[in-house]
Amino acid sequence: MTIVQHPFEITAPPLFLDLNKITGRRLYLKLEGYNAAGSIKLRTASALVRHAERTGRLRPGDTIIESSSGNLGVALGVIAASCGYRFICVTDVRCNHSTLNLLHALGAEVVMIDTPHPVHGFLQARLDYVRSRCAADPHLMWLNQYESQANRLAHYEGTAPAIAKAVPDLDVLFVGVGTGGTAMGCTQYFREHHPRVRVVAVDAEGSVTFGGPPRTRYIPGLGSGLKPPLVDPTVFDDVVVVTERESVRCCRQLAGGGLLAGGSTGTVVSGALRWLADRGDTVAVAISPDLADRYTDTIYDDTWVEQHLAEQNLPDLPDLHFAGVALAEKVS
Repeated sequence: MTIVQHPFEITAPPLFLDLNKITGRRLYLKLEGYNAAGSIKLRTASALVRHAERTGRLRPGDTIIESSSGNLGVALGVIAASCGYRFICVTDVRCNHSTLNLLHALGAEVVMIDTPHPVHGFLQARLDYVRSRCAADPHLMWLNQYESQANRLAHYEGTAPAIAKAVPDLDVLFVGVGTGGTAMGCTQYFREHHPRVRVVAVDAEGSVTFGGPPRTRYIPGLGSGLKPPLVDPTVFDDVVVVTERESVRCCRQLAGGGLLAGGSTGTVVSGALRWLADRGDTVAVAISPDLADRYTDTIYDDTWVEQHLAEQNLPDLPDLHFAGVALAEKVS
């Protein structure tokens, strides 16, 4: 029997789903949603908090403040509630209602930013608010997931070694890019320890991370309105950019095969299948950041998809060829 002392210590052993029966491809999905916070961001949040505690910047009873589109906020909320910290989550109007409900249940103070920065969007507006709040109250502790090397190290030391151990014949890893912590940590690990493994970054259309033009994005998680300080675009073997309608379509197809996946997972799997389409028998892993529970009122809601994504036309690309799964008309 395994007994843990804190809810944030509730994690699942490394778990991979073979997507061959659903997609017809030799693609293993590393499922990160089976922990107390429901996403891969629990790894990041734990590393950020541990680093701040070790360096003496975070002490019992302190207040944490952080900008988040959703999942990191919930993860920090779980840790803060477990450890007696107060927590202020600065998010924006794109945050899913279910995520907001979880943050409130965890006792977090939620600050909703409803006006984007005129040039750099909601992320810049959130960061401006955090900086102004910290300037007014020196007792606030900003963990700064966007620049802290603890973000990258969480995945260099944890996520990537687990993948290498589970799939020793790995050819290519697909990882979504948001703040860049997961992508950069995994890339550094494989470059140093398994250089034959290619790492492909998957980004959302409308993100500026890899030099694309900015545009409004509605699905939280991947992509950024600002160049992520942690990301070095030159370290990846390739980059795949995925539209939000492609992400929704992929999530719906995965659900048709019995897997209820989150929006970021749909993005990464869609990008992976497009990249793998003409590359033969390649052993591949894609990282699934979260599951579907926080997206029931967005990407799994036909009305929301029509209202928010109707203007996004799918590019002329090969179909995803999911085995035995018909395309959903609403998102095809």
